[in-house]
Amino acid sequence: MADSFDLIVIGGGPGGYVAAIRAAQLQMKVALVERENLGGICLNWGCIPTKALLRASEINHLLHTLDAYGFAADNIRFDFAKVVKRSRAVAGQLSGGVKHLMKKNKVTVFDGQGALAGPGRVAVTKDGKPVAELAAKHIILATGARARTIPGIEADGKLVWTYREAMTAPALPKKLIVIGSGAIGAEFASFYQNMGSQVTLVEVMDRILPVEDAEIGAFVQKAFVKQGMTVLTKAQVQGVRRGADSVTAVVEVDGKVSEIIADRLISAIGIVGNVEGIGLEGTKVVVERTHVVADPMGRTAEPGLYAIGDLTGAPWLAHKASHEAVICVESIAGLHPHAMDVLNIPGCTFCRPQVASVGLTEAAAKARGHDLKIGRFPFIGNGKAIAMGEPEGFVKTVFDAKTGELLGAHMVGPEVTEMIQGYAIARTLESTEVDLMHTVFPHPTVSEAMHESVLDAYGRVIHI
Repeated sequence: MADSFDLIVIGGGPGGYVAAIRAAQLQMKVALVERENLGGICLNWGCIPTKALLRASEINHLLHTLDAYGFAADNIRFDFAKVVKRSRAVAGQLSGGVKHLMKKNKVTVFDGQGALAGPGRVAVTKDGKPVAELAAKHIILATGARARTIPGIEADGKLVWTYREAMTAPALPKKLIVIGSGAIGAEFASFYQNMGSQVTLVEVMDRILPVEDAEIGAFVQKAFVKQGMTVLTKAQVQGVRRGADSVTAVVEVDGKVSEIIADRLISAIGIVGNVEGIGLEGTKVVVERTHVVADPMGRTAEPGLYAIGDLTGAPWLAHKASHEAVICVESIAGLHPHAMDVLNIPGCTFCRPQVASVGLTEAAAKARGHDLKIGRFPFIGNGKAIAMGEPEGFVKTVFDAKTGELLGAHMVGPEVTEMIQGYAIARTLESTEVDLMHTVFPHPTVSEAMHESVLDAYGRVIHI
C-alpha cells in the first residue's frame, strides 16, 4: 500500500522545501523527497557557500589595503583549507536548519530519488533499492538544475571544475581560467582574483555580465581589469588540452587564435534542468530546452502535476523558486494568488564590485518602445561611500517619460545587493518617480544614491 498524502514535493531546494512548509501551514499532509541534501544546490553548493567564500576574499582585499584606513599589518596570510572549511560549515549549519523546519512543520521527508510512477503516484528509491511508494492528488516537481557541459570541456574534478570543485578546491591555483561571465562565472573569477590567483575570464558575448545593463557590465569589466584580471570578450573557446597538472585553453578572439595555460579551469556556461529520471515519460508534460513548461501557477500539461524553480527555466534564482513555490501551493489550496511578474525579481551578483538590478535595462526598455528618462548618481558623490573607502560605482534608474513608471534600476558598488530590494518594492507597488522623490532616505547612508539617481532623471539631483 502506498503512503497517502495531500501533496508530494520532489526536490528539497529553495523551491521544494518552501512549497512543503507553505502547504503544511495550509493544513496539508506533505511528503518531501530529496536525494542529496535538504536546501538543494543553492544552500549546499551555490548561493550560501559561495557568499562565505566571497566574504573571505573581501577580508583578504581589505587586509591588503589597510594603509588607506591608517592601519598597518605585516605577514598577512591565510589558510585556504580553512577558508573552504568555513564555507562548508556555513552550508552545513543551514542545511541542518532546513531539516529542523521540516520537523517543526510536520513534513515527512524521504531520503531518496523520487520519480513519477503513474497518475498521483511517486516511487522513492535509494541506491537503486525501493524506499517507499507515495500517493497524492497533487505533486510538485522542484528538481532544480545542474551545470551545463559542452563537448571537450567536460569537468573532470581535477583540471576542469564546475562550481562544486571550485568551492572545495584543495589549494589556491596560481593561474585560473573561467569560461562564462554570468553571475556564477563573475563571482568565482572575483573570488579567486581577490585571493591571489591570476584569473583570465573568457566570455563569448561582447561584454561580461551580458544580462545586466550595458553600462553596468562595462564598469565591472574595467574594475576587474584594474584588479589585475585578464578579461576576454567576444572570445570563443575552441578546445581544451589537459596536461598532468595544467590545462590549456585554445581561444579565438577577433579571428586570432591563442593558447592560455593555467593550473585549473572553471566552466560556468549555464545550467540545464534536471528532467531525467523523474518519470516524465508517458505524461503530458512538455519539456523545452531541458526545462519543464509550466503556467504562472506552476501547472504543467499533466493534471495534478506542477513544476517550479530552476526546473522551469530562467531566471535561475533561489528567491524566484521560493516565490513560485508559495504561488503554486496557494493555487492548489484555492487561494487565488497573484502571478509573479518576472520583471519584479531582483538579481544580484556578489563579485567585487557588487551588482544588483531589477526590471528592464535601458536597451530593453527602448526596444519595448518606451520614451525614457534616465538618472545616474555616482558613489563618489555619496558621503557614506566615501567614508567607507568605497566610492566607486553608481546607481542608474530608468523611467517611462510619459507615466513616471520605474522601468528598471541598476546598481554597481558597495552593498548594492542589500539595497536593490528598495527598488523591487517600488516596482511591486507600481510607484512613480513622485513616490520615490517624496521618500525620505536616511543620512548618511549609501542608499541616498538611490534617491539622487531618481532626482537626476528629472533634473533635480542635489549632490553632483
